[in-house]
Amino acid sequence: MLFDVTRDVLADTFGEDRLATLPATAFPPSVADTEGVRLLRTVGVPTGTLLLYEASAESGGLSLVQDVADIEDFEDAPPDAGTWPVIGWLLNSHLALDPGSGKVYAIDIDEETVQELHADVSSLINVTLQFQRVLEEFTFGDEDEEAGFERLDREVERIRQETSGVDPLPFLHDETVWSVIGDEIAMGQRFVDGSPGARSLYG
Repeated sequence: MLFDVTRDVLADTFGEDRLATLPATAFPPSVADTEGVRLLRTVGVPTGTLLLYEASAESGGLSLVQDVADIEDFEDAPPDAGTWPVIGWLLNSHLALDPGSGKVYAIDIDEETVQELHADVSSLINVTLQFQRVLEEFTFGDEDEEAGFERLDREVERIRQETSGVDPLPFLHDETVWSVIGDEIAMGQRFVDGSPGARSLYG
């Protein structure tokens, strides 16, 4: 586990009702005990920026990549990518978990690409936690607007740097899903209604 992520930290920050988890039964039995599945089952992710999919009411399991995309047509798709469970949605990409390596991949159907996004699920949870916390807690103070945006930009850059020091994948280049989301946050977008940042920006 690359990042020390716990249920208590997420619950203290967002409340239990804001955390989404997946049951072990949503995954094939052969991978239900892997670390990534354990984290999705016991720790979860805060709702908001990241949408964690629910298991099918009919089958009880998650869709597989081959159910949502013609993966054989995708650029650089690993041979077994079609069998990975699809765990969520972020920006414009399905998120899939490779149970073998523990990595999380971003699958962009429009661009027909499969890109490594996180080295493990703890990294996914950590980045989601950090950005969601900014969106819900950041406030523009008494300084002028330009100074407030400079402070916001520094906060986003801090998350990039601290994450990249442990897992370079989320911000590997300017077009990763998280890089785009970070840029949007730094520009004052994505603040939720009623948050301190939204009230400062939009009244």
